[in-house]
Amino acid sequence: MVPPSLPRPLGRLPGDAPPHRSDVFGFPAVPAAVGLVRRHVRELLVGWGADEATVDNAVIVVSELVTNAVMHTASERIVCRVHTDGGRLHIEVQDENHDETRPARCRPGPDDQSGRGLMLVDGLSSDWGVRDAPNGSGRVVWAALTPESDRATATGSPSTAYLRPAPHPAEGSPQHGTTARL
Repeated sequence: MVPPSLPRPLGRLPGDAPPHRSDVFGFPAVPAAVGLVRRHVRELLVGWGADEATVDNAVIVVSELVTNAVMHTASERIVCRVHTDGGRLHIEVQDENHDETRPARCRPGPDDQSGRGLMLVDGLSSDWGVRDAPNGSGRVVWAALTPESDRATATGSPSTAYLRPAPHPAEGSPQHGTTARL
């Protein structure tokens, strides 16, 4: 007689909703924090099982949003929120900016050293925007990314991937490939 086996976890059943995941973390508004945020978001999304292109695109987007918050606001502290409903990935960067000027895409000249961040965010995100933070505590710049597998299904073809530059030493070495959609 064969002994009974223990039940095995079923995992997600077909038709089940994908898991909701989220993380919130704060950091000082200093240039050195940008690399640390990139590394944290990369490790977080890899741990969540996000596809490589989505991870790389999210790292670029969060890098641009955090850089803007550090460079263009008088914030002392910045809060980053990353969450997914199993479909779209949402990234929010909240600063302490009380200025009435809102982030906007600009058209930098070919020799300009800056001004392309929101162009990258716009190109890599399915949507992005700006809203006031709760209680007038600042502003939230957010972006939504659609996973590459969903994008390929919706458009009928995968996007073209390009090599991204080697990560800054503060990011650590990537656990996976280095492609990002541009």
